[in-house]
Amino acid sequence: MHDEPDNSDDRDPHWRAWMIGAQEGDAAAYEKLLREILPRARRQVGARVSDVAAREDIVQNALVSLHRSRHTYRPERPFSPWFHAIVRNAIVDWARARGRIAQREVSIEPESLPAATPESTEARAQEALSPELERALASLPAAQRQAVELIHVEELSVAEAATRAGVSPGALKVRAHRGYRALRALLGRGER
Repeated sequence: MHDEPDNSDDRDPHWRAWMIGAQEGDAAAYEKLLREILPRARRQVGARVSDVAAREDIVQNALVSLHRSRHTYRPERPFSPWFHAIVRNAIVDWARARGRIAQREVSIEPESLPAATPESTEARAQEALSPELERALASLPAAQRQAVELIHVEELSVAEAATRAGVSPGALKVRAHRGYRALRALLGRGER
């Protein structure tokens, strides 16, 4: 255990301080936190959900979950992965309610998302994972699914994805390769 919190995977160290302030009842800190994390939540949801109307509902549900669970945040832990998991759970809850993925636990080691440019945000808004691809991704083993999603859905570099997954870049590449191979087989596209 470390005496000091590990900020290595928080892109904005203010988030942790604002969250601590929110836990202590500081409304201004909580407002700053929400203003800063809202675009991140929208990017994360936009990368996974094609239904434009559902996106804002999912983001709002994630923010409600954040509010309800704000007292469970532990300051010795990085904020970004904790928040990423809240948003991911909101997406999973939405998808399960619509029968789009199997009823099973989804586990991904979260970390911060890359900063969006207007071009990448617009591109993601136009993109959608097909239901067929969503089902195929959901059927992969958790480690392979995580590697594929970190690299191709969240567009992280191999180094960033490996850090988030807690493995070496080489191990992440192996997981991603196996995931791609399984996806090609599941989607009937064969080996390349």
